Amino acid sequence: MLELFPEGFEEIDHRDGVELVAYTDPSGEERLWHAFSGAATAEDVAEGWEDRWRDFHRPVRVGSVWIGQSWQDPPADALAVVIDPGRAFGTGAHATTRLCVELLIGLDRGSLLDVGCGSGVLGIAAAKLGFAPVIAVDDDEQAVAVTRANAVANGVEVEVRQADGLADQLPPADVAVANITQAVVEAVGARLDCRTLVTSGYLVAEDVHIRGFDRVERVSAEGWAADLHDRHA
Repeated sequence: MLELFPEGFEEIDHRDGVELVAYTDPSGEERLWHAFSGAATAEDVAEGWEDRWRDFHRPVRVGSVWIGQSWQDPPADALAVVIDPGRAFGTGAHATTRLCVELLIGLDRGSLLDVGCGSGVLGIAAAKLGFAPVIAVDDDEQAVAVTRANAVANGVEVEVRQADGLADQLPPADVAVANITQAVVEAVGARLDCRTLVTSGYLVAEDVHIRGFDRVERVSAEGWAADLHDRHA
């Protein structure tokens, strides 16, 4: 399927297996038949199918921050963060992103470091909230490029660097945010030079301990958790 439809196809889970679906034209249908013979079926779809994927993306509102896509209209009173689906993780709809923004809203403003920035949604939201300077790092080259492009599209200043949070020296900041996984958060968090740390990317059942920090607050949604940590006095 990847060779036939490199632009993408849909995977639908069924009780007895996985159905692979490609939206295509008659030439693509013929390629399917040649590749899969009797295992392939075809049916007509309604007009407008090529834009139907947009229906799966819904904007979210966290306090004053609205996170959505370019084809949606933000409320007039919101700080709008526009992140279109792309090559890097994070459109803002996931519960962990919303929880991190919720914790950031309540913090004193200052410099901020976004570790594992993905699409840049948290760094951009922080810049919209008044944090400055904002530095975003990721070890993935595509994530760095996407974050830079998204920062420009949102009209905010975010310095983006390619760096490995587990190996490279990271810049100091008043606040750091890491929305990754429990194991990586614990390893990266212990290396950070910050007074306040916001972490997420793990389930409520996972208990996070970061050397040098005390957890002072936990918020949760949809089974996911985010934590606010202060450095030991």
